This record gives sequence, C-alpha cells and structure tokens, in this order.
Amino acid sequence: MNTDQAFTLLKEAGITDNIETFKRWLREGRIKATGFTVDDKALMRFMKEQTKLDKDEVIRQLKIKIKAKDEEIKGIEELHASSTRILIQQRDKLYNEIGLLQIERNHLKKETINLLKENIELRDELIALKEKFHNGEKDGDATHSTSMLSDFRQKLSLSKKADEKEIFTAFKELLKIAHPDHGGNEKIFHYIKQEYDQFRNWTK
Repeated sequence: MNTDQAFTLLKEAGITDNIETFKRWLREGRIKATGFTVDDKALMRFMKEQTKLDKDEVIRQLKIKIKAKDEEIKGIEELHASSTRILIQQRDKLYNEIGLLQIERNHLKKETINLLKENIELRDELIALKEKFHNGEKDGDATHSTSMLSDFRQKLSLSKKADEKEIFTAFKELLKIAHPDHGGNEKIFHYIKQEYDQFRNWTK
C-alpha cells in the first residue's frame, strides 16, 4: 500500500492523526517503506506494537487510579476509627456526668429530708409555745402575742415590723408555690398548711 493509505489506516486505528508524526516514523524506519510504498506486514507489526503500548498505558493509569482509591478508602477508614474513638470518649464522659448527677441528687434528697426533720422540730416547738401560751405560762398576753408574731415572721423571712395581714399574705403565697398541682412537694405543702392553720387559729 502507498503512504497515504498507510496514514489513513493508522488514523482509523486511533494511533495518530498527525501527518508529521507519520513522516517522522517513516524517516526513523519504524515503519518500513520504499519510496511511497509501505511494507504491509511491517505496518501491521507496528500497529500491534502501538496498540499494545496503548493498552499498557491504560493499565498503568488504571493502577494509579486504583491506588488513589485505596488511599482514599484508607483515609475514610482512619477518619471513621477516629470519630468512633471520639464518640466513645464523649459517651463515657456523659456516663460519668450522669453518675455525678445521681450522687448529687441523692445528696440533695438527704438534705431535703434533714430540712423536713428540722421543720417538723420547729413545728413541734411552735406547738409547745402555743400550748404554753394558752396555759398562761407566759407573762402577759402582749408578750405572748409579740413572741408568736416574731416566730412566724422569722419562719417566713419577713421584717420585724410585718403585721398579721402580711404574714397571712406570705403564707398564701407559699401555699400556692408548694401546692402539688403547681409542681410543689406534697410533704412541704402539708407542713406549711399546718403552720398556716395554727397561725389562723391563733389569730382568732
């Protein structure tokens, strides 16, 4: 075949579409030709060699891509492992905090029980004072009244000048706050109600 036919064949095979490259291969003897006539068998061998080279290049590129993907997967696995460690640490920290909160809750519960006991003792003292007042064991009604009012003012954290009306108002506010229907504690509400009833009976 002539050189034009050979170039066309190389072009259709996807080996080259550059005429200068084709001429260089002819000059270098990579494609054997005599004048304008190309050796058919030599051209076929050359085309097979070029095709093999192209396949080798494709394989090489694929291996590079596979290696890059392997590295990417490795990076993702390392990130996953790191994230897992962090999540485990955070979980353990939360468990520790929950444990501390439970300890604190138990401590507060004990303190609440102690406060209730103290309030019950104060209530008993108040009842004893009231009995003494009714039995006439105090010196004079004015002294009794002042002492009782002072006790209620102190319990309600009111000023020393607070009158009976202010004490009543303070009791009602406490009863409203401590009422179970408003989220209060039933035992505390019961205790305040008893104190309120005693004060109300005492003022009659």
